[in-house]
Amino acid sequence: MPRITKVYTRTGDDGSTGLGGGQRVPKDSLRVTAYGSVDELSSSLGVALAHGLDADLTAPLIRIQNDLFHLGSDLCILEEDKERFQVPQIESRHVDFLEELMDRLSESLEPLANFILPGGSLGAAHLHVGRTVCRRAERQVIALSREETVGPQVVRYLNRLSDALFVMARYENQRREVEDILWDSYA
Repeated sequence: MPRITKVYTRTGDDGSTGLGGGQRVPKDSLRVTAYGSVDELSSSLGVALAHGLDADLTAPLIRIQNDLFHLGSDLCILEEDKERFQVPQIESRHVDFLEELMDRLSESLEPLANFILPGGSLGAAHLHVGRTVCRRAERQVIALSREETVGPQVVRYLNRLSDALFVMARYENQRREVEDILWDSYA
């Protein structure tokens, strides 16, 4: 476990930052941008939790926030350094957790007959924001993966997580007895 004794280091004043393996890279590099969006996603889930969600969603979302730290670790360490540093990574078990969560929550939801608009209850709206941040992070990781190797489960996890956040938003609306807002294609 890292011990943080001082929050500021002054080492980033030149526009660079250090990766977990010690390499210095520009703060706007694809890798830093991708794990920055993962951090933003975790923060948006924290806002959703702070506003209060159905109890069935609280524990899974806290676990997901923890898993997002694994994902950040996975992204901030280059693949060739991972064995040397033995860092937490996203594994297939993390993807399995999301699929099982979606299956469980979906049992009580009506099948979708139309696209829905983000919104409904406050908690569901926050989960939809998290979903869109997750999709952005996924796109950024895919762009990164075209230039550098990333962990084998990272894209799968982000893809599944955005779906899970969609299901959780619908579940939150159902539990709050708030109708999903249907897209009116004729409006």
